[in-house]
Amino acid sequence: MTEVLLAGGRVVLPERVEDGCDVLVRADRITAVGPSLTCDDQVTVIDARGKIVTPGWIDLHVHGGADADFMDGTPAAVEQACRAHLEHGTTTIFPTTTTGSPEQIHAMLTACQDIRGKDGLPEIAGVHLYGPFFAKDKVGCHSKAGRRSPTRAEYKAYFDSDIVRIATCAAELDGAADFYQLAAENECLVTCGHSNASWPEMQAAFACGVRHVDHFWCAMSSIPSLRSRFGTPMQASMAEFVLMQAEMSTEVIADGCHLSKELLEFAYRMIGPERLCLVTDCNRALDMPAGDYRFGNEQDGSWFKSDGQVGWAPDGGSLASSVKGMDHMVRTMHAQTSASLQEIVRMASLTPATRAGIADRKGSIDVGKDADLLVLNESLEIEQVILRGAPSRPHP
Repeated sequence: MTEVLLAGGRVVLPERVEDGCDVLVRADRITAVGPSLTCDDQVTVIDARGKIVTPGWIDLHVHGGADADFMDGTPAAVEQACRAHLEHGTTTIFPTTTTGSPEQIHAMLTACQDIRGKDGLPEIAGVHLYGPFFAKDKVGCHSKAGRRSPTRAEYKAYFDSDIVRIATCAAELDGAADFYQLAAENECLVTCGHSNASWPEMQAAFACGVRHVDHFWCAMSSIPSLRSRFGTPMQASMAEFVLMQAEMSTEVIADGCHLSKELLEFAYRMIGPERLCLVTDCNRALDMPAGDYRFGNEQDGSWFKSDGQVGWAPDGGSLASSVKGMDHMVRTMHAQTSASLQEIVRMASLTPATRAGIADRKGSIDVGKDADLLVLNESLEIEQVILRGAPSRPHP
């Protein structure tokens, strides 16, 4: 049986960083963590001295990469995007739908099922059913033609595929309550996103199973947006609801373009690493030159422009998703907030694993968990990925 020893690194555990620590892997599981571990003579040793060892990243909200969008709906596109994100440290991924036709969404679900479990790719732990159930005034960069309110016949068919594990719907839409209840019955992380919901609407959604909101401050209600909807007195928004409700979690896109360093610091300090996830919300322009790309399906998705740092909607003033991987998000949080290294790593691994219900086997360096590990240098750049116990070639 194959054994791998990561020797002498700074190992990031959920509550602390252990210097001079070893991690022993047998087959696809972590079997021991501690100093000066003994192992078989045939073990493959990775010298981690002067390096940082972390669990692999887990991305709950990601649309594509390397010129492929999951909504292209082919196994080749799913594999291409997954492989790109693995290079950026994502070892567990939740491919995420955009708005689109039922046929396009079913093709995406089928393609993810076809690729699921393929060697050398991040684990597809489930699909994030994100579009198409958005509020009319919060569609963002998604195709407006593919937006609609939920109907039971449509979303039940998606849940019946048995691959959806995260499910988003705007709380104010007709049919949202039944969507949330069925998503909860199917053991999904139930979320509200692309929504102009008020506090009472969020309270009703919470009662139906919602425990998460997508990309904090982006395409979500605010006090000013709710005044336009309800007039006076001014109404509390999704942001206030999340801040006040301890059972709610959320996520930030820490690419340095979506949110200022002050907002990232605020989210970290007010929400905390146990409730705040890092996500990429990344599109097909990851690792691609600046230019024009489709967001969503390659045939009829909406157009956006990448400047190499972030995506822009055609109007030139609205952001259109990220073009960066999770390693970039981790480095941004480290550079721009007061969060400790172990807290940042938690937000990219254990917290999303916990929210998605896979923390029994993912998200931290613990004996018995899957051996998905990263070796980073002091600049938090990835030097090597260990995926299910198999070391990749070292990054140049």
